Amino acid sequence: MESSTELKCRKPFLKPIETKRKTIEELEMEVEEEEPLSPTAKMFLNPILNIHVMAIMFCKTRISPQPTKDKLVHTLLKHPRFTSVLVVDKENGGEMKWVQTKVDLNQHIIIPEVDESKLELSPEKYIEDYVHNLTKTSLDKSKPLWEFHLLNIKTRDAEAMSIFRAHHSLGDGTSLISLLLACTRQTADELKLPTIPTKKRRPTYNSGISEVEGGLLGLWGYVLAVWIFIRMIGNTIVDIFMFIATLVFLKDTETPINNLAADSKSKIRRIVHRTISLDDMKLVKNALNLTVNDVALGITQAGLSKYLNRRYAVGKEDKGDTEENNNLPLGIRLRSCLMINLRSTPGIQDLADMMEKDSKGKWGGWGNWFGCALLPFKIALRDDPLDYVKEAKATIDRKKNSFEALYTLVMAELFSKIFGIKAVSAMTHRVFSSATICFTNLVGPQEEIEFCGHPLAYFAPTSYGQPNALTINFQSYVNKMIIVLSIDESAIPDPQQLLDDFEDSMKQIKDAVIERGLVNNRNDQEMQDI
Repeated sequence: MESSTELKCRKPFLKPIETKRKTIEELEMEVEEEEPLSPTAKMFLNPILNIHVMAIMFCKTRISPQPTKDKLVHTLLKHPRFTSVLVVDKENGGEMKWVQTKVDLNQHIIIPEVDESKLELSPEKYIEDYVHNLTKTSLDKSKPLWEFHLLNIKTRDAEAMSIFRAHHSLGDGTSLISLLLACTRQTADELKLPTIPTKKRRPTYNSGISEVEGGLLGLWGYVLAVWIFIRMIGNTIVDIFMFIATLVFLKDTETPINNLAADSKSKIRRIVHRTISLDDMKLVKNALNLTVNDVALGITQAGLSKYLNRRYAVGKEDKGDTEENNNLPLGIRLRSCLMINLRSTPGIQDLADMMEKDSKGKWGGWGNWFGCALLPFKIALRDDPLDYVKEAKATIDRKKNSFEALYTLVMAELFSKIFGIKAVSAMTHRVFSSATICFTNLVGPQEEIEFCGHPLAYFAPTSYGQPNALTINFQSYVNKMIIVLSIDESAIPDPQQLLDDFEDSMKQIKDAVIERGLVNNRNDQEMQDI
């Protein structure tokens, strides 16, 4: 039995249980600190997908770790997703949720030891192999799902590079890159955010039109609107049928770039890039009344056709590389999965304001909210280089007049409620596996920018984890266009050759435009539009 003296000694450690009503502010804070995962976030976390987004930022100066950490505290760490960990709620059927936590930046800023012996041979190859090894790993789910790798390695184009890696469950690629840009400032003025160009509508003039003419124009406007709606419904029905067929049985033609990767369980990727002139692409755009996206798709279509023609000739008689005589079989079905953002994503000014004001309550619309569309590529050699971009424009214009992406989003949400997220993940994986390519084209800043005080030469975003043999990302930056490939080496053992074919295709298309005198003198503002 304990003495009275012992009891007195223990008394101070026995604290009474305090009960009090929680204020509305405290209840709101609890809601902000815990948030369930969206169905799309759960899908990306499923082991069958487990997709990561990556951006390699090439810096003009060496990187100082401490200023980088200091800047991130006041920018990226203001976003609740970047200060949350995944927690399994066992009391609620094992559901996962985001829970706010204290972030130790030392666990997210990684400064690897550099093997000087390998670095002397080729700094570029060293960086490429480093990124390649990163794709063999996944982010640690015991901490917030993002990190930066800082490498003070001098290459031909940069003095150092910062590799940003985040899990796709944090947000779609467009949102994550926009957030990253919202953390940057112009090198010419550190107080200004980068300027992202937008497509401007050309003004219409109606001066001199009589009331009768105006009425007729209005009537034809209604007729045209009805016709466009009917055409969109028809296109959507066809696209939905093809999407369901792809989900059930329809696959891309077995070609040298997907026959090995289609059934491969490996998601390890080799990531390479090439920089071409954005001004050259704008020249073609303005000459042919296209968009930069049309030109990018035309380059891709031309480059893939040239590359595959060469691959089909391996071990066989080379029949040539002309429209009439080539090595390509007829009727190749080769498609790309296009991820189309269906949510009104905040601009970088809005994102910067939210981080500056620490507006946690305004991040509710953040996340993955996109649909998928299957874009067919015409694989065939053309004697006229301009045919590649014209065919690409016709294809993308057809896809713009369809609700396919919206349909896939709605069906994914519905199926996740009926069959569960595992079934939706399996269906998504099947669609991705049935197509050969993932394709994106992101618009970047018009002026040079700096990230955490370090000016950027350019940056190259990409992703890994999806089962496609090839992922192609176009990213503009000032007067450059960076083409980034994330490839399965078992399908594409020579990615630099594919980049050569893209670059040569751009040159041939540009030369054809100049030779035919199609270049018009446009005002400077029009040349800035994308």
